[in-house]
Amino acid sequence: MELKVEQASEIKGTVKTPPSKSYTHRALMVACLAEGESRLQDPLYSADTMATLEACQALGCEVEVEDDHCIVQGTGGDLETPGDVLDLKNSGTTLRFLTTMTSLTPGCTVLTGDNSLRGRPMQDLLDSLSMLGVKAYSTRNNGLTPMVITSGFPGGKSEIKGDVSSQYISSILLSAPYAQNPVDLQVIGDFKSRPYVEMTLDIMDKFGVYCQQRPGNQFHLEKQTYQARDYTIEGDYSSASYLLGAAAILEGEITVQNLFKGSKQGDKIIVDILEDMGANLIVKEDQVTVKGTLEPDKSTKSSNDKSSRSGIDDSTKSSNVTGDLLFTSNLQGIKVNLENSPDLLPTVAALAAVSQGTSHIMGVEHARYKETDRVHTMALELTKLGVQLKEEPDGLIIRGGAHGGEVESHNDHRLVMALTLVGLLTGDMRIKNASAHQVSFPNFPQVMMGLGCPVEII
Repeated sequence: MELKVEQASEIKGTVKTPPSKSYTHRALMVACLAEGESRLQDPLYSADTMATLEACQALGCEVEVEDDHCIVQGTGGDLETPGDVLDLKNSGTTLRFLTTMTSLTPGCTVLTGDNSLRGRPMQDLLDSLSMLGVKAYSTRNNGLTPMVITSGFPGGKSEIKGDVSSQYISSILLSAPYAQNPVDLQVIGDFKSRPYVEMTLDIMDKFGVYCQQRPGNQFHLEKQTYQARDYTIEGDYSSASYLLGAAAILEGEITVQNLFKGSKQGDKIIVDILEDMGANLIVKEDQVTVKGTLEPDKSTKSSNDKSSRSGIDDSTKSSNVTGDLLFTSNLQGIKVNLENSPDLLPTVAALAAVSQGTSHIMGVEHARYKETDRVHTMALELTKLGVQLKEEPDGLIIRGGAHGGEVESHNDHRLVMALTLVGLLTGDMRIKNASAHQVSFPNFPQVMMGLGCPVEII
């Protein structure tokens, strides 16, 4: 599947953002481990979350799926050993969470996935679990999937690095209440993407499990049992970033619903980022409205242009042609640290590619271990669009100046949707292998079309 993206003259409408992928994963697994029946309202049904749902079913959990909710019959932690290898497709979250959770089964579980998933690093989690008495190993002894996890979660004390993946930490915390003994987990070094761990603790608390946080990034969990409940999945700020970003670079106005100001999602910082770039936003308790404008292109550079200090040629500028007039995005370049929200890297990089001036994105070295090395793949694809940039170990320096062209998604859902933003301003964009968007935003092309954006599946 390819996406053809043409210039958008206007974006307009009201749309409900997809449910949170992160919260759906966590809610399904906690409800699976809980005692009693849980009703999960508004879960996300996407490629990734369905991998988690089907894995829970393979572990003996009954899940009744309806359009706007699902009913989960909890196991109370009494999981079954899967009858076959668990193929988790492309879902890194499912893989990492299940690596600990399947130690609660009475037998051995084998976890695998597609080519991308089999390249995701797992050794740090395996080493940390080993300290807790969990016997889990890579079949090829290389720290990668396929992996075998045997029965038993004795518990005790362990440590884990905090600068590779917060999912390792969440994996241990989610299942630690069912360990045979209390679990003490020490996060060592830089604690990146901490908001994702806060989301984990939040949903654990909602289902009746208390985790004691101690000074120095220490977590203590006593033996406990999750209690079933009715739970509504909130909207996803990561997915909303593409909708909000599109409105910020185009003419028109959209309102994105189901975005809660008090959310623990780290990616809610997209609202602050867009405001810092000059977007006009109205933020309410449960929705965000963006009013976008375009302006006639000007040959003079803005007075705050810092491109000369970045060593990047600024001879080009992102533009949109409407009739006989040339327009440019009103957004200005930004310097931003995305250490706690690495999933925003593709969105912010795309916005930077069609903004005025130079942007510096930093703090995202751990984004190199996602579905793709997102620092490198975004640099590679934006370069194809004529963008002047510099790839750094932990980020990108980007000078706005994109034009249309053909790009590759690398089967990464976030690249598909981020690159669509560039095409809406430049036009003449084709995104190859675009079906990857189904991982987190299954109806993304249809939603964009409904807002008046010329996005076509070909």
